[in-house]
Amino acid sequence: MPEPVATPTVTVVGSLNLDTLLTVPHLPEPGATVICSGWDARYGGKGANQAIAACRQGGFVNIIGCVGDDPVGAAYVNSLIEQQVGVSGIQPLQETQTGRAYISIDAAGQNTIVVNQGANMYLSADLVLTQEPLLEASDVVLAQCEVPIEAVVVALQRASELGKTTILNASPINPEFPWGQVPIDFLIVNEREAAALLGYFVESTNEASTVRAQMADLGVSTLIITRGKEHTFAFSQNQALKVPPPQVDVADTTGAGDAFAGAFAVHWAQTQNLLSSVRKANIAGAITTTRLGAQDAIPTREEVDGFGKPPVVPQETPSERSVSNEEEEVPA
Repeated sequence: MPEPVATPTVTVVGSLNLDTLLTVPHLPEPGATVICSGWDARYGGKGANQAIAACRQGGFVNIIGCVGDDPVGAAYVNSLIEQQVGVSGIQPLQETQTGRAYISIDAAGQNTIVVNQGANMYLSADLVLTQEPLLEASDVVLAQCEVPIEAVVVALQRASELGKTTILNASPINPEFPWGQVPIDFLIVNEREAAALLGYFVESTNEASTVRAQMADLGVSTLIITRGKEHTFAFSQNQALKVPPPQVDVADTTGAGDAFAGAFAVHWAQTQNLLSSVRKANIAGAITTTRLGAQDAIPTREEVDGFGKPPVVPQETPSERSVSNEEEEVPA
């Protein structure tokens, strides 16, 4: 595995969407209609969200993906450039729409998401391989499952062959993924996704031996399970961690998982320390839930590093002191 680096290079292989956010009093039941109280349109997609998250934590970040040749796609690429994300791996596709996501958010900050893949569905294995120089220049390659599985598989496989750290955020779960055939250094999933893979909900680090046996079958070296406001679990071959996230007032959970994954990628590459990396990723995810939207809500490195610390009060220099301060009475 690569040595720690001060400024890691992260290449994200994944989706780019325009998100439509709908604020609703409660999430609709099947067959029901709910009137939204407001809506907004913002950039999203798990791939781009995670790229932004890694960039804001101090990584040098590239993204490999597809957009349409519509105005949304062009504007999206320009937005990423403004945020210092490398876009040479983005392929604009003719006569294709940029992906869309429709997100309903209830009063508790919970959400449901419907995705129209658009250009994302055309990210092929061949297209990923044309961007091999980006993979080769990376310290970490991070992928999700909002694009075709063959693109994800070839990215992880080639990155592993090149000796890079591979991270898969297996969301949404895709039954076609060839588990056990692709080496994965870190698998990040939420508790429901973990249950779909393992066949049960992990409730304690005491289950480590059982979990590790299944990790070996999945081809996973380290499994990280995020659990919302509950402790995050992390299982490696020699560690079983239970890491509490900070408790915050939740406004919207949409981008929390992406903030976690992007932050983890950077902090792991810098420290090679599982516990501290999960702690930082927990903070990034928690801060994100306090704000609306995905990319707009993702915190900076300064916010993550400074979370929970008292504000720094500037020290007064002698030249700044007033006469009254200089004459302050000092008890004998």
